[in-house]
Amino acid sequence: MRSPIIQCQQLNHVYSGKVALHNINFELDAGEPIGLVGPNGAGKTTLLSILSGFLRPTSGTVRLFGHPPGATQLIGKVSALPQDARLDPSFTIAEQLVFYARLQGLTKQQATLEAGRVLENVSLQEATHEKPGALSHGMAKRVAIAQALIGKPELILLDEPTAGLDPVSIRTVRAIIAEQSSATTFIISSHDLTELDRLCQQILLLEKGILQPETISINEQQAATRFITLQMETCPAQEVMAKLQAIEGVLQVINPQKNEFIVAYNLDLQPNMDLQLMQCININHWQYRQLSRGKTLEEKLFFRG
Repeated sequence: MRSPIIQCQQLNHVYSGKVALHNINFELDAGEPIGLVGPNGAGKTTLLSILSGFLRPTSGTVRLFGHPPGATQLIGKVSALPQDARLDPSFTIAEQLVFYARLQGLTKQQATLEAGRVLENVSLQEATHEKPGALSHGMAKRVAIAQALIGKPELILLDEPTAGLDPVSIRTVRAIIAEQSSATTFIISSHDLTELDRLCQQILLLEKGILQPETISINEQQAATRFITLQMETCPAQEVMAKLQAIEGVLQVINPQKNEFIVAYNLDLQPNMDLQLMQCININHWQYRQLSRGKTLEEKLFFRG
């Protein structure tokens, strides 16, 4: 039986009398990336800072691989990328990565090889001898991620890794995380629910410093009730809802926003609901943009009724 990689019990943190985290309890196992979401001020950065060993909790216990955050046993095993991480403008990318690798106990030769490996992981071999000032914002973020990959850690904590990036850079960062996640567990704090929806199977939702326990797992695959989200072009909403509701096996159809419909259905009664929906769309000559299995992450987290 595998032990959890993270255990938090009755975790609390208070800043100058203000509660940032209140009675946080959870356990996480190694595996697919885990999302951490919540509004500004919800306590996400505070939680990541405690897990990283940058802050000590006011009360409660935290264990990573059975050790307290910051323990020497976690060197090379746990890595973190703060949201506002900055590169030193005076040194080349290779010099900085070699320095970080040496801090983990690697020899100079090993550190040089490791710097080359992580830059290759983020497709930035050409930036080896550049200084940070010569890099775009997206390239600098990828270098920061490369730094977090040094030593092949088993757990990486990322605070807003795609904040401020253009769509191409966001796609690149997502691909890096997806590629590395077979060997490393990522915890990703982000406001970008679309990205987390593509990457994560589990979500932690913080609201005013309180963890919402029902959102620890958002995997719907074990439930008899399934969902399909349908994005339509301009359409007669009431007519669409009525005709979708008439399909055998459909339990409920909701229209949470313009031209979007979420169909809840019984998998046992209608295992091929996607085909039934497409036939209904074709018969009625409607135009659609996208049909996807499940609900969007936004719906899962904030419209749970």
